[in-house]
Amino acid sequence: MKLYDGGRAPNPRRVRIYLAEKGLDVPLEPVDLGALAHKSPEYTAINPLQRLPALQLDDGTVLTESIAICRYFERLHPEPPLFGIGAKEAAVIEMWERRIEFHLLGPVSHIFRNSHPAMKAMEVPQVPAWADANRPRVQDFLALLDGELRNRRYVAGDRYTVADITGLVAVDFMKPAKLAVPETLTHLKRWHADVSARPSAQA
Repeated sequence: MKLYDGGRAPNPRRVRIYLAEKGLDVPLEPVDLGALAHKSPEYTAINPLQRLPALQLDDGTVLTESIAICRYFERLHPEPPLFGIGAKEAAVIEMWERRIEFHLLGPVSHIFRNSHPAMKAMEVPQVPAWADANRPRVQDFLALLDGELRNRRYVAGDRYTVADITGLVAVDFMKPAKLAVPETLTHLKRWHADVSARPSAQA
């Protein structure tokens, strides 16, 4: 088994944080995104979509998509339960993970990919207007999330879950996208400081 890893990119980091929370050590195969190694024939044979991460199992099966990879390990190593226990909790966690993925991580990625000079070779063509269109969407969702965190410690409830991993990665990815969390969003800032202090956040 090996995990093809993309370094500082947000999706590979989601998987590394998840594995750290589980206490799992999976061999990493670095893929240099800056050198466009994910577009090489060798990596394209692993994942034709040319995206990271990708998990290659011992039988040759390749799993892509961050949450799919995390779910694979969740079934093998259910403790601690990062996807929830029981139908209701699992659904609430899934709801928030998807909300953050679609309304925060996705828009932040669009801004970064369509405005950062370093992304010109990867995002062809860059569309600066699409970056501009997503900036207010990010701020609107941050305000919504701040309100939700007023009455609970973590994104989906009282326990740290995969929704917090996606949230942490999304907020951290705001920095290279030249975005900031407004100082007025004190509940969001408290949550971010809390999850950033976990050892897994360094993965």
